[in-house]
Amino acid sequence: MGLPVEELIRRVRRDREVEGLSIRALARKHRVGRKFVRRALASTIPHQRKTPERQAPVLGPFHEIIDSWLRQDASLPVKQRQTLVRMTARLREEHGCPAAYGAVRDYVGKRRRQLEAELFSVPAALPGFVPRFNVPGQDAEVDFGELFVRIGDQLVKCYLFVLRLCYSGFAIHRAYPSSSQEVFLDAHAHAFRVLGGVPAGQIRYDNLTPAVVSVVYRSRDRVENPRWKAFHEHHGLTVWYCQPGKSGAHEKGGVEGEIGYFRRTYLSPPPTVTDLDELNSMIDEWQERELHRHIGQRSRSIGQDFATEAKLLKPLPTEPFDTRLQLSCVTDRYAMINVRANRYSVPARFIGRRLRVMLGAEDLLIYHGVTEVARHRRLIARGEEKVELDHYLGILLGRPGALQGSRVLHHARAQGAFTSEHEAYWAKARKDLGDQDGTRALIHILLLHRHNHPADVQHGIRTALGLGTLSLDVIALETRKAAQAAGRAPTVTAPPGEHLQP
Repeated sequence: MGLPVEELIRRVRRDREVEGLSIRALARKHRVGRKFVRRALASTIPHQRKTPERQAPVLGPFHEIIDSWLRQDASLPVKQRQTLVRMTARLREEHGCPAAYGAVRDYVGKRRRQLEAELFSVPAALPGFVPRFNVPGQDAEVDFGELFVRIGDQLVKCYLFVLRLCYSGFAIHRAYPSSSQEVFLDAHAHAFRVLGGVPAGQIRYDNLTPAVVSVVYRSRDRVENPRWKAFHEHHGLTVWYCQPGKSGAHEKGGVEGEIGYFRRTYLSPPPTVTDLDELNSMIDEWQERELHRHIGQRSRSIGQDFATEAKLLKPLPTEPFDTRLQLSCVTDRYAMINVRANRYSVPARFIGRRLRVMLGAEDLLIYHGVTEVARHRRLIARGEEKVELDHYLGILLGRPGALQGSRVLHHARAQGAFTSEHEAYWAKARKDLGDQDGTRALIHILLLHRHNHPADVQHGIRTALGLGTLSLDVIALETRKAAQAAGRAPTVTAPPGEHLQP
C-alpha cells in the first residue's frame, strides 16, 4: 500500500528544504507527477479533486417520465409496482428510448429513495441507536432461533425459543422440534411458569407465522391468528409487532443478541444428546448459570435485577390454556396415523377409523371419542416413525410368523422394551412348541404388560424359566407376587402409551 497523501506531502516538502532537490528530482524520488510536487510545495493541504458530474445522454430526456412512474408506484402495494425490467420495456416500447437495463437500474435505485423521502416526509436517517429506558416488570422480547444438535449419529435441526425480560436481561430458553403454533404457545406457557408471572408491559415480536396471518399495509396493525389472539387475551398480554423484514430487527435487538450469545456460548459445537429432554435439562442448568452474569458495565448481576423485577410481574391466570392443536386423522391399514410428516402407531382395532389427535409441543395424545387410546413422544426429524409392539399384538395372534423380522420388534428391541427375559422365553418356546405356537405363547406373555408393571412381568418370566416351565398361569402368578412385594396393585391397567416400556 502507498503512503497516505498527507505523509507524502510532508516528505516532499522536507526533501526540498533539507536536500534542495528540484521538482523533477522530487517527482522521480517519490514516484509522483510534477504537478503533485508543485501542489505539495504550495500547500500542506491535499488537493481535493472534483467529482465529475456524470451525464446521461440517452436516459436524461426520460427522467421526468420515470419520476412520474415512481410517484404513481409509491401509492400502490409493493407486489403491484413496476419492476425495472418492466420500466425498461415501457421506455423502449412507448417512448422509443434505447437505454439499457443497467442505466435504468442505476437511476431508479437513487431516485426512488429521494422521491419516497419527499412524498412521505421522511428525513434521511442517521446511523446509530438510541438508548432505551426499561422499567422493571414491564417489557419483554420473544423470538425463535435455529439450532442444530446431534441426536445419536444424526445432526438434527431444532428451534430455540427465547423470551427475554428487557430490564434484567433474564431470558428463558427452550429447545423444540419445530416453530409451529402449538410449540409457540407451549413455549410461552413454559416461560411464564418459570418466571412466575407475566410481563405487565409490551412483549415485542416480529411477524411470526404462528401469530400473524397478514401485515396491514404501511401500518403496525396485524391480522392475528385466532388461536394466538385467544392465548394472549387469556394471559392479558400487550402484544407489539416490529416492522417487517430486517428493518425491524433492531426493535427487539435484546432477544436477537441473546439468541446469538447463548448459541455461541453453550451450543457451539452442537451438543450430543439422546433427546430434547436431555438438551432442555442442560439448557436449564446453563440458564441458572446466567443469573450470575453481568451485562455490559452493569454493577448488578442478571439475577439481582430479576429479583427486583419478579415482584412486579402480573400473576398467572388461574385456569391454564390448552396449547395443544387438535387434528383429525384416519388410521391406515398398518395401524398408523400421519401427523406432520411423521407416522405414529395406534391399537390395531382402530384401523380404518378416524381418530382425534391432540398435538402438543413435545407429545401427542390420540383419542377415540373421549377415550385416550395412545400417546407418543413427538418425533423431531421429518419422515420418522414411532411404533409400539403392544398396538400390534391383536394382529400377531392371528399372524405369529409376522413378528420375526417386523419393524415393531426392531423398535421394541432398540428402545429396550423387548428385554433379554422376553428373548429367552421366546427362544425356549419356539424350541419346545415350534415357531407358530411358541410365538403365540410369547404374545400372551406380552399381553400381561397391559395390566402389570414391566418389572413384575420380567420377574415372572425369570421365575418360570428357572422352574423350567412356559406356563402363562405360572408367570401371571409370579407377576402378581412381585407386584404385591413391591407394594403395587397387581392388576392395575397401564396408561396408554406405557405398555412394554423399559
